[in-house]
Amino acid sequence: MRTVCISTARPAIASYQLLGVMADSIERALESALVDRCHIGQILVQKTNGGFNLCHRDDQAREDLQTFQNTQGNVDIAKYDDAGNYRPLKTAPNLRHGWRIEVATWEELKCALDYFYPGRLAVFVAWKSGQLGTTSLRQTLNRQSGMYRVAAKISDDQIDNAVGDFCRSDGGCLRTILWKRDQRGTVASTKLPKEKFDPTHDQARALSEPGSPTLPLLCQESCNLLVAECRKVVKAE
Repeated sequence: MRTVCISTARPAIASYQLLGVMADSIERALESALVDRCHIGQILVQKTNGGFNLCHRDDQAREDLQTFQNTQGNVDIAKYDDAGNYRPLKTAPNLRHGWRIEVATWEELKCALDYFYPGRLAVFVAWKSGQLGTTSLRQTLNRQSGMYRVAAKISDDQIDNAVGDFCRSDGGCLRTILWKRDQRGTVASTKLPKEKFDPTHDQARALSEPGSPTLPLLCQESCNLLVAECRKVVKAE
């Protein structure tokens, strides 16, 4: 029986069939990108004779890595940074070092990557097929309720600064922003470089690092943490 590593599965038969189609599409996307090696976020994936190796892209030359033979170790690796601090944002550029994961099949590889970057492979496949919708930040803020309703009062200038700081790739988030600030199509933040909105740009690549095929981490809608940041800005004002 095929295992589908997507957490949004619904009980309807049609939904399970749809998840199976998505799983196959993700697998094909991985096969296309991974001829020999590729990057996704801070992870380096390398093809081997018996399957695949995953490690932090900074650790590819190290020989003292802790090795896992399955995906069970992914949970703790993705959960904490090098200092043992909890990582609330999985696409933040603070992935822990010192590990290597060995998997044997495309299915296991897909599941492993989904532990590190939940849902990002499915978003990538939807984007590649032209079926990915985006939601502007203003739309996201305007639909908030309860304690987060006040976030909708944030000004454009405050958004410019908040997004520019919170979403930057060097210390904020490694996702490539596809959403706009409002329905007029205003750029999310003028404080961010144009590469932050370019899916072909490797957000995690160091200047001294040679280029490799990359699967981008795409952001189609502002996350809950950014909404909370907008609320914080408004409350501080």
